[in-house]
Amino acid sequence: MSADHYFSAEPDAPMRRGEIEFNVAGRDYRLAVASGVFSAGRLDPGTAVLLRKAGLPGASTEGTLLDLGCGYGPIACVLASEAPAATVYAVDVNARARDLASENAERLGLAGRVLVRAPEEVPADVTFTEIWSNPPTHIGKAGLHTLLETWLPRLAPDGVAWLVINRNLGGDSLHSWLAGLGWTVERTASQRGFRVLRVTGKSTD
Repeated sequence: MSADHYFSAEPDAPMRRGEIEFNVAGRDYRLAVASGVFSAGRLDPGTAVLLRKAGLPGASTEGTLLDLGCGYGPIACVLASEAPAATVYAVDVNARARDLASENAERLGLAGRVLVRAPEEVPADVTFTEIWSNPPTHIGKAGLHTLLETWLPRLAPDGVAWLVINRNLGGDSLHSWLAGLGWTVERTASQRGFRVLRVTGKSTD
């Protein structure tokens, strides 16, 4: 099956449901998944590295967080669980993914703080304390650059973005590209072929 099935607004694949289980920061999660959604068979290895190696928010974290390209919602659900004072936008173009993310947030008691939206449904004036993403590298370099150029400027002044990128799918070149645009980029971890990037605001020099 081509990769565009989970980057499409309305996947054509028949819906076959299932569940996955994983543990992050001592919490166990069981989430609904389905065909036609990214990494429906298991927690994606890149997402696992991101959640294990990046700086998860905590009880003192407030404001609005973003899970960009949320899929069925593993990152959004972890963020909302770890940061009970924060609101989390879970954004995806795929309607099936959004339905699953909503279902998973509800089953974990997080529905009031996880706002599942299509990209165009996010109010233009919303900015984010943190942006988290395992971005869709298979949409191609141009598409990935457009995605990040659209959302990274919506970081709050002291905000931080955490990205995970497969090294073999452009992790190092993305680091250089972001730095070339003026973002402060730090590679904080490298594991299982994935780079974890910490991105903060552009220099005002």
